[in-house]
Amino acid sequence: MSLLSLRGLSKSYGTVRANRGIDLDVAEGSIHAILGENGAGKSTLMKLIYGVESPDEGEIFWQGDKVSLSSPAEARSRGIGMVFQHFSLFETLTVVENISLIVPGRKAELTSRIRELGRDYGLEVDPAAHVHALSVGERQRVEIIRCLMTDPKLLILDEPTSVLPPQSVEKLFETLLKLRDRGVSILFISHKLEEIRSICDHATILRDGAVTGNVDPREHDAHDLAQMMIGRDMPAPRPFEARAPGPVMLELAGLDCRPDDPFQISLKSVSLQLHAGEILGIAGVSGNGQGELARLISGETRRHPEARAEVMMMGQPVGHLGAAARRKLGFAFVPEERLGRGAVPEMSLADNTLLTAHRLGLVKRGLIDRRAEEAFTARCIADYDVRTPGPQAEAGALSGGNLQKFIVGREIELGPRLLFVAQPTWGVDIGAATAIRRKLVDLRNAGTAVLVISEEIEELFEICDRIQVIREGRLSPSLDVSETRVEDVGRYMIGAEERARP
Repeated sequence: MSLLSLRGLSKSYGTVRANRGIDLDVAEGSIHAILGENGAGKSTLMKLIYGVESPDEGEIFWQGDKVSLSSPAEARSRGIGMVFQHFSLFETLTVVENISLIVPGRKAELTSRIRELGRDYGLEVDPAAHVHALSVGERQRVEIIRCLMTDPKLLILDEPTSVLPPQSVEKLFETLLKLRDRGVSILFISHKLEEIRSICDHATILRDGAVTGNVDPREHDAHDLAQMMIGRDMPAPRPFEARAPGPVMLELAGLDCRPDDPFQISLKSVSLQLHAGEILGIAGVSGNGQGELARLISGETRRHPEARAEVMMMGQPVGHLGAAARRKLGFAFVPEERLGRGAVPEMSLADNTLLTAHRLGLVKRGLIDRRAEEAFTARCIADYDVRTPGPQAEAGALSGGNLQKFIVGREIELGPRLLFVAQPTWGVDIGAATAIRRKLVDLRNAGTAVLVISEEIEELFEICDRIQVIREGRLSPSLDVSETRVEDVGRYMIGAEERARP
């Protein structure tokens, strides 16, 4: 008997049909993958199962009985837990306070369980830390731990490994297999097809809101799965063009920074040089200073006037300058937080272009040129395959991957001399991820300096000329990708390389 069965499930938002007549059966004690491009309807389907949304049509059966999952609390009471792609945590509360809203128990007991689960699953997080001070990766760890503490019968995981170093992924998979063997079913959403092939018993493929196939992923290679998912052949990665690096476009010279927030990471003697016509990647386990480094480079955190030369852009000291002044020099930035930092969710895509592209003739004499704004937005939508009804769609209504494609496209269309991208393909399907990486390589080949922070080591090896690893606020020496192995980067990420030094 199936643990969960869906029959004819449909959901629409206005004229957009997110799910169309979906049938799905999840067996007890199985790991079941949901595959599909961004906008294929995966997140909507999970929200229907978790009680966040109600279906327009269709039926849901739980352990053979027809049920109406009217709320997440109702779903949790039946044994369904979910980790969302966009997190559901209160930023002003601590980790343990957030967890206590769902999991009963005294604070000391919950703190002990959080630490224990963190050690067991490689999901370490400070129970006393306030959520607003956590990185995106650390917030996802909190979500995963919170679900595991409810002892679920069905665990829905959306991109669970995107925040883990390679050394921790295997450990997490061992845990998931143990849960499966004890009878827990897992709905597993991931764009890493090799992960799905290695751990999942079954895969359901969605395209345009409908089920297009059910397969055993272990019987197909990643290329076959990608073709089933996107309905076309995968584009080949863009080859690098051999060329000598140009002038230094970004330089950090022995930068030290102690943030005002005690929960943030202090940066210690951070040094790097990035040349025109190259891509430099920053690898590292989430929460090791990536956010602090990003804020210093973007201009959100400024240096004192006497320390302004610690950050140089295009040969000029900019440590004392804010974000707008740095952008005037030819700097563009894609933050890891899409909603609220990269885009305003309540605003249309067209109006979101004004946040950074207003200088491209979209505003004239203080007035918005709506025709130019619409044309620029339409170009971003078309060139970056953003699945949306049009330029007037609200940013918050897009799937995470489609919003990411739009923000990356908006920044690249600025024609920057220096582009800084944090987590460029986080939560993005394989087709879109390949397209974004091709765009970054094209930009590099055209002479732009590109800095990429990513927790996807394979991504950095695919597109970068050099890699540096950040750990506990310090940067490793520069590693030439052509002479470095993935395992070497992993050793720097966990500190093994530092401990091996005399």
